[in-house]
Amino acid sequence: MPSVLIGLALLAFWLYCLFDAITTPEEDVRNVPKMLWVLIVVLIPVLGGLLWMMLGRPLSEQTVTRRRTAGRPRPSVPRGPDDDPDFLRDLDRRLRREDD
Repeated sequence: MPSVLIGLALLAFWLYCLFDAITTPEEDVRNVPKMLWVLIVVLIPVLGGLLWMMLGRPLSEQTVTRRRTAGRPRPSVPRGPDDDPDFLRDLDRRLRREDD
């Protein structure tokens, strides 16, 4: 019984990878042409599916954004008004005017 469940899980994974490779737009496929990915998934069922998932599948928008900004330092943005030096200077100026 466990071998049947494992076989069904592998078949489901293979079918998912095959349909995913077929339905992915040509311009979004990475590393090799789409037809070659389909052949790899069909001819090498489990390993081809794993390779498709790791190397051929398009990156998600979140991953692309994360990779684009990975090398750049984040700009320091004040978290609140008391962290903003311009706000504090302006506040100090206004308080001094009120005291006069």
